[in-house]
Amino acid sequence: FFCLVFPIARGCCMLPLARVCVSLFCTRARVPKFTVHRSMATIIDGRKHAAELRVKLKESILQARVQSPNFTPRLAIVQVGSREDSSVYIRMKKKAAEEVGVETRDHHLSNETTQNEVLALIEKLNSDPSVHGILVQVPLDTKHPVDEHLLLNSILPEKDVDGFSAINVGRLAQKTSEKPVLINCTPNGCLYLLEQSGVKLSGKHAVVLGRSNIVGRPMAQLLLRADATVTICHSRTENIADIVRQADVLVVAIGKPEFVKKEWIKPGAVVIDCGMSSVPDASKKSGQRMTGDVDFEGVKQVAGMITPVPGGVGPMTVAMLIKNTIEAAKAIELQEKWSVTSLPLTPKRPVPSDIDIARSQQPKHISLLAHEMAILPGELEPYGADKAKVKLTVLDRLRDRPDGKYFVVTGITPTPLGEGKSTTTVGLVQALGAHLQRKAIACLRQPSQGPTFGIKGGAAGGGYAQVIPMEEFNLHLTGDIHAITAANNLLAAAIDARMFHEATQSDKALFRRLIKDDTFCPSQLKRLQKLGIDKTQPAELTDEEITRFARLDIDPATITWQRVMDINDRFLRKITVGQSPTEKGHTRETQFDITVASELMAILALATDLEDMMNKMEAIVVALDKAGNAVTACDLGVAGALAVLMKDTIAPTLMQTMEGTPVFVHAGPFANIAHGNSSIIADKVALKLVGADGFVVTEAGFGADMGMEKFFDIKCRYSGLRPSAVCLVATVRALKMHGGGPEVTPGTPLPKEYKEENLELLEKGCSNLGQHIDNARKFGVPVVVAINIFSSDTPAEIALVQKLAKEAGAFDAVPCSHWADGGAGAVKLAEAMAKAADEPSNFQFLYDLDKSIEQKIETICKEIYRADGIKLSDLARQKVEAYTKQGFGQLPICMAKTQYSFSHDANLKGAPRGFVVPIRDIRASVGAGFLYPLCGEMSTMPGLPTRPCFFDITIDPVTKQVQGLY
Repeated sequence: FFCLVFPIARGCCMLPLARVCVSLFCTRARVPKFTVHRSMATIIDGRKHAAELRVKLKESILQARVQSPNFTPRLAIVQVGSREDSSVYIRMKKKAAEEVGVETRDHHLSNETTQNEVLALIEKLNSDPSVHGILVQVPLDTKHPVDEHLLLNSILPEKDVDGFSAINVGRLAQKTSEKPVLINCTPNGCLYLLEQSGVKLSGKHAVVLGRSNIVGRPMAQLLLRADATVTICHSRTENIADIVRQADVLVVAIGKPEFVKKEWIKPGAVVIDCGMSSVPDASKKSGQRMTGDVDFEGVKQVAGMITPVPGGVGPMTVAMLIKNTIEAAKAIELQEKWSVTSLPLTPKRPVPSDIDIARSQQPKHISLLAHEMAILPGELEPYGADKAKVKLTVLDRLRDRPDGKYFVVTGITPTPLGEGKSTTTVGLVQALGAHLQRKAIACLRQPSQGPTFGIKGGAAGGGYAQVIPMEEFNLHLTGDIHAITAANNLLAAAIDARMFHEATQSDKALFRRLIKDDTFCPSQLKRLQKLGIDKTQPAELTDEEITRFARLDIDPATITWQRVMDINDRFLRKITVGQSPTEKGHTRETQFDITVASELMAILALATDLEDMMNKMEAIVVALDKAGNAVTACDLGVAGALAVLMKDTIAPTLMQTMEGTPVFVHAGPFANIAHGNSSIIADKVALKLVGADGFVVTEAGFGADMGMEKFFDIKCRYSGLRPSAVCLVATVRALKMHGGGPEVTPGTPLPKEYKEENLELLEKGCSNLGQHIDNARKFGVPVVVAINIFSSDTPAEIALVQKLAKEAGAFDAVPCSHWADGGAGAVKLAEAMAKAADEPSNFQFLYDLDKSIEQKIETICKEIYRADGIKLSDLARQKVEAYTKQGFGQLPICMAKTQYSFSHDANLKGAPRGFVVPIRDIRASVGAGFLYPLCGEMSTMPGLPTRPCFFDITIDPVTKQVQGLY
């Protein structure tokens, strides 16, 4: 009996029973009684568990690098002042981080640092995607008053590796399955020790001694989540010893040395001691020893398990800090959290006006949409509730993520009847995202305010497939166009001012005024380098070098840089500047363009990052000098200032569709003298956000012969991106016009040919569709035709277009009703595009850049337009020779011709043949990176019609709602 009971008696829960049994046995057997001495508590070795955890953490980093080769968790440590104890703790944390493979970054501030300076640093670290965890070592050693609670709560919850923020602590207290982003290190370390020691918490009575926000409260919440019954005791608790005696598990964090005594402990209880204090001890060389909040020597005689001090909870706190940093890094770098929810849509009949439809839908708050897209708070710069800039740091964070599938939406040759490319782009994304539950983002150009107040109206799409709020989309947006206007006009002012000062000053006076503090500025050093003057000090230049440096000697007749504004104004097409007497007779004729025609807009659209944009700005050629050499923005010393004015434009703007799917709006270059596509940056950000199984849909301006060809040969060449499929938009009505249908005048009833079935006219017009399909296939990309249907289209007409499109080589041809039905009306189109993207593709450019300028132009005209050839004017030939000599011959070609025909003649509809394309002139957008041949007169400043759109546009002074936009 003794042999059976004694081993059982070693178990904490059976000890009283065993003692009774032994007593009875001794009495009945008439043997002497004896006392059963319980063995000492098992020591929970925190150092051992922490070391084992660090090994696991190191392995987890190596495993993460299989998915992301550059994966390296980074912890920023902020220390204010030079407290020795803080420095010791930081060294411990850095050592543990280094052992595991976590990179640490020190931010050591002096004790003169103010609270605002610390907050500014934290905000910077919040916004830095390369920093995954932020630790502010407390207490802060500063001479100035600080609110530590404010500082700790300024850290993003996603980077709060200490777990101290109110959001993380608050989530822990909620009765939901949602856990905090990161859990407080010490309580989490305690829980880890309990789990690793095999302690079953469910149903047990746990007592937490202490109620601090750092240990006590979060510890209690963790124990509750583990299904323990929890009691919190604190300094005001009565009969604290009696309560502690009931604990199966006791966690002590009260800050009083050896406060908990042996007599308080329930035999066999598990005791976790979080305290650490220094007490006098004459036996120690230092005269001090470290102890916890528990009388270790006494309690270990009663407890079943106990943590020592030191060597118990302390090492686990550091290990959990490292674990949190790695988890934060994985959440930022690796985990896919796309969870975009759709907005319900109930289309009405008849279909209301665009603005009434837009007003009927309440958009999601832009911060919520960004969260659903897994954009970090530090990567978002909200402009109110409906739009936000997305910082390019997101590209650094997602650099190892594969790109999604890449669709370009283009159209047949435009007609006054419209094809609906923007509407189709939005409808396709709504179908992919809201109906097929795929990750999808649309990328659109920012519309100019010229058409908005002129004749065309807005460009947010239409019907139930549009970007909302439409007034935000069409008016100002985030100010990018205005920034471009200011930068463009600063450069124009710099040109005229430089010519004026050169004309009114001697070489030495000009040189003296150009130099500040006897030092060349960086842009001036670049000019010296361009001139081949290998000197860095102004005093070193010879008189001849001073003249060459100071005088740009601009030939006014060659100036190509114009002033701009974002409003249609025909009376600015030709102006004279310099008429004030203060300009001393230095007048010249010039003009205004609309802002979207500025080369700076094209530069923004083709830049890959801020540095690339700055380099392109430096390369802008504004004129020639009198010797025929190019004069650049860098020569004028203004390129850096242009970049400053446009620094915020580099980030794309996030908005949403009617069904809550995301849209990036960025850049809006002309589609004739420029390439007519939204930005490379927006596409790149979108492709990374959706990942390998997602889709990005971008739009190319005008017809496929212009926008699509430039998308492939210019945009894709500079971006390095490769399209997956082309969506070619067509309408039955527009195809009938290409088949010889009567002209359409805005404001007059449509001729009957467009409202009644006419298969003969339609079949003739499909020659235009067929040529566009064939052109797209020349680039090795599959084509899906989107037939944007109208109520007047008959089944036979739709079937004919489908048949002829497939015969021409289209992968599929799908009728769509997204204008009337939203994404539901484009589901079949979305399915066809997804299938086409899985087809083998062999993308290729139409021409090689090393071909001559004339050969590249001829290739486009023959292969895309089907011209018999080209004819260069004498001026165009002179430009070819000059550009080749200046080193611009390697640039791609951006054809500037009418959008209303494959040819240079807007009256030639369908698929004309037997024509020669006349090249009147060739101009250079060297900064943007292309040459643009002019096939006729190109207006770069639209005029207002007799009755512009602005007649109907106003604002309700009570509701503040804009009225009359469409």
